[in-house]
Amino acid sequence: MGGKRRHCLVAESIRQRFRLGCVFVVCAGIVAALAGCHSAPTLTPQEAEGKNLYTSRCAHCHEDNDLALKKIPPDLRGLFLRTALPSGAPASDAEIRRVVLAGKGLMPAFNGRFTDEQMAALVAYLHTGLR
Repeated sequence: MGGKRRHCLVAESIRQRFRLGCVFVVCAGIVAALAGCHSAPTLTPQEAEGKNLYTSRCAHCHEDNDLALKKIPPDLRGLFLRTALPSGAPASDAEIRRVVLAGKGLMPAFNGRFTDEQMAALVAYLHTGLR
């Protein structure tokens, strides 16, 4: 009878593990579903173009500081959630365009390096908060 009892204990252990595994899988599915509810909306084509421009022309200073600048450029995340830019100027599309094209302080001017469509895309991406 010892062998039968041992077999039953092993079988019960397997059933418990199976139930725990099912609970884990169900919980993981619920967590994944809830996470999907709060995921950021996808970028529009214009915002995606702006993200590409930001990544290739802006992020190396405003995020990575790979030029080892002594004065670190401002973080642009949530730029339009504020009423003013780090310089104190109003946080508006027109002011962003002006600063990017004319430069300000240590930031060089990018006049002639962006088309109107590219500037519109960059500003649209900045409005996303850099997602």
